Amino acid sequence: MARTSSVYARVEPEIKEQAESVLDQLGIPMSNAVSMFLRQIVLQQGIPFEMKLPVRKPVAMGSLTKEEIDAEISKGMKSIEEGRVYSADAVEAEMMRDFGV
Repeated sequence: MARTSSVYARVEPEIKEQAESVLDQLGIPMSNAVSMFLRQIVLQQGIPFEMKLPVRKPVAMGSLTKEEIDAEISKGMKSIEEGRVYSADAVEAEMMRDFGV
């Protein structure tokens, strides 16, 4: 048997559970999946998948449920309470830059 070394990582419990569920369905132990990932890093000399920032899209209020609208409003209120406020001109300038509006 090949000599092994331990790797410790902190991950969000929900992500770990979801990953374990997928791996269980595939019949792959978590340690094997991590080993496969590390081997791909070595073979490809980098992260084995494309890494991009997600495209920020404005929230389409018409497509949200009442609960999702309430959550968006709560996030906005929290931002205001924390002092994260922006002028209309600054928001418009950012939208022009990000969305080509």
